[in-house]
Amino acid sequence: MRIPVEELLAEHPFVEEILRRLSRAGHQAVIVGGAVRDGALASMAGKPFAPKDVDIATSAPPEEIRRIFHDRHVLSVGETFGVMIVVAPDGRQYEVATFRTERGYSDGRRPDAVAWAGLEEDLRRRDFTVNGLAARPDGEVIDVVGGISDLRARLIRTIGDPRARFAEDYLRMLRAVRFACQLGFAIEDETRRAIAENAPKITRISWERIRDELVKILETPRSAYGFRLLDGLGLLGRILPEISGLKGIPQPENYHPEGDVFTHTLIALEVADILRFSYIVKLGVLFHDVGKPRALARARGEHMGGHEAIGLRITEEAMKRLRFSNREIDRVLFLVKEHMRVARLPQMGRGKQVLLVTTGEREGYPLEDLPRRFPAYADLLRLLLCDAEASGHRATAWLPVLAETVRVLLHLQRVQGLKFARSLINGHDLLAMGIPRGPVLGEILDRVHERILAGEIASRDEALRYAAALWEERRGGRSR
Repeated sequence: MRIPVEELLAEHPFVEEILRRLSRAGHQAVIVGGAVRDGALASMAGKPFAPKDVDIATSAPPEEIRRIFHDRHVLSVGETFGVMIVVAPDGRQYEVATFRTERGYSDGRRPDAVAWAGLEEDLRRRDFTVNGLAARPDGEVIDVVGGISDLRARLIRTIGDPRARFAEDYLRMLRAVRFACQLGFAIEDETRRAIAENAPKITRISWERIRDELVKILETPRSAYGFRLLDGLGLLGRILPEISGLKGIPQPENYHPEGDVFTHTLIALEVADILRFSYIVKLGVLFHDVGKPRALARARGEHMGGHEAIGLRITEEAMKRLRFSNREIDRVLFLVKEHMRVARLPQMGRGKQVLLVTTGEREGYPLEDLPRRFPAYADLLRLLLCDAEASGHRATAWLPVLAETVRVLLHLQRVQGLKFARSLINGHDLLAMGIPRGPVLGEILDRVHERILAGEIASRDEALRYAAALWEERRGGRSR
């Protein structure tokens, strides 16, 4: 078999120079990894091929790689393991790694010893057969591990004994799921059994590495399939017990004929997959109902009211455990907090509608460009769509909200949003009236801003008069 190397080099012309220089210096050099796998799949399907990343493996040791590319910027990111990065003239980086073997994995992640080796030994140390392929500079595929037959059979299989491969790095269990999602493959039976046996050991891996694999799974168009695999293999309860705990939690059949909360969540995730939503929206989908078990228990099985507030705490704890950034946590918490409220948008007053829509507003974009002007609200609409389509409501839940959103945007064109409201009156103006700092001042300011956003107050004088009237009303109530 041959990969369409011409298409690869058209996208990455510097790869040809890397291969040529290494070959002229008397070293074997081949393309390895995902680029070969994806190139072979493209050849089988007769489809175009444009890999994002290209990695090279060579018989040249690190010091020789540095010498051969003396006129290029070379980064020693893993020289101990024979991994160098050669920077192309256009700034793109290419991994050039020395053929090696590895021995001993006492920490379940890194080899205790590395030795330079030949190409076949290098390929046999890799994780899965579909990733153990190499290609010569002319595109001819070198397959010593049975990767081509597994590509044809659409299987993820470890190279050699799966238990030994996973003991070298337990993260490979999550990588198996991720590659199954990326490629739309099944996991081979013996590999599946080995994952299930070793699932309790996944928490020996750092939470940062687990998080990265989860994000990569969510970024595929088959993340719902991935989460079903994680559950079936015994991994989900180890890394996200909050989501696994949704199984068996009943829901009212008239609203949720699809089944329990776990089933609903994964169907909603399938909708997000189909619509190619971001991993942030998919995290919102995963966590939006995570408070339902506790809410149901608190209400002694009567209802799940307030589950979004409970879900906030659970979501924050889970995302912090997985070492997500504060920015990512805040974005997902907004979705969990507001996912019920956005469904009531048509029933809200105009001021409250504007406050919700303009959360996190980016004023540099035009009002009609909703995804970029109001990214937080746009993600909230995406979550609503997934939530509704995974229930008995479907379009009856999301269509009125979309229609009302259009009306809110038309209104915003008239009042120009929260910035306009704040320009008419702010907290300093209320302090100048003699209103003391504290909750009353905030409450009065919010009520004035709501009237402005609703289009009921259009000038600064009107705003000040309304604020004064509210303060007088408060003072009068206190004197009585």
